[in-house]
Amino acid sequence: MDTSKPQPFPVEIPFLHDLGVDFLGMGNGEAQIALDLQHRHMNSWQVTHGGVIMTLLDVVMSMAGRSLDPDARGGVTIEMKTSFLQPGGKPGGRIVAKGKAFHRSTTMCFCEGEIWNGEKLVAKAMGTFKYLKRLDAGRKLDLE
Repeated sequence: MDTSKPQPFPVEIPFLHDLGVDFLGMGNGEAQIALDLQHRHMNSWQVTHGGVIMTLLDVVMSMAGRSLDPDARGGVTIEMKTSFLQPGGKPGGRIVAKGKAFHRSTTMCFCEGEIWNGEKLVAKAMGTFKYLKRLDAGRKLDLE
């Protein structure tokens, strides 16, 4: 993975912008992102909320899988399993998410992801992603 010159996210994801996620790099089936922890990322115990950790894992695994798709299609999460090993961190800290694709077919990709706080492994996940063509912005979706 080339992290020498990080580029912006390949597509706009407003939720990640709101969270404050930093793009570190992606390529060759790997990806890395990071988050500087703030009070708004905490749960009631004042450690990183599990939903924040799962979001980072979902995104970094999807990016890793997407980096292997020659058509640069998007991907949707089919399933994801996460094991939380220890608290993610407190405000002022920084966590890094690392994703790796370990198998792909023409329509699916299987990935693993980790969250690190310094040298401490915080969480580990496995995910399955389906490659899809990007939807037209004006396409009507029946969500009811």
